[in-house]
Amino acid sequence: MMEEKEMPIVNTCSFMNVKPIMMDLPYPPVQVEGKNQGYANLLSIDYCGAVSEMSAITQYINNENRLSGEMCPLAQTILGIAIAEMIHLQKLGQMIFLLGGNIDFIAKRRDGRRQMWTPEYLTIPDDSKKMIMADIESEKAAINQYRTHIKMINDGSINAVLERIIKDEEYHILLLQNLLKDL
Repeated sequence: MMEEKEMPIVNTCSFMNVKPIMMDLPYPPVQVEGKNQGYANLLSIDYCGAVSEMSAITQYINNENRLSGEMCPLAQTILGIAIAEMIHLQKLGQMIFLLGGNIDFIAKRRDGRRQMWTPEYLTIPDDSKKMIMADIESEKAAINQYRTHIKMINDGSINAVLERIIKDEEYHILLLQNLLKDL
């Protein structure tokens, strides 16, 4: 009796044409008024703290990977948002460097505590609706944190970049809310 050969399981979802999903607005120049370790520390929290671009990217990529086999259009959208978050991470890293800080995946808190980024920060539900809801909550938390940091930073150049990032995050919330309605 001949053994039946199993067919390979293939993910046919293509990501070749996925582009960053963000507002169609230019970013202000990445510049700072001068070296400032305090500001660099605040931005390190946005870079790699619990609520951060690093957390957002990792959470989105994880969701995209888990959705791509069965929900390709949703996975492509999630990847487009993740790519926009990568641009945010890059802008924050440039500003941290210009301020005299280190890009080392350690969030430096005002109380002197230092914490390296960890995947324990992520929310990873199994259900696609819960994934999108967790992504919406993460975007809202990021906006609130950016607004708090803008109040603490007296550098118009930094704040202009943070305000521009907020516009993308607000756009992501609207997009995710629309995706949620379709699930």
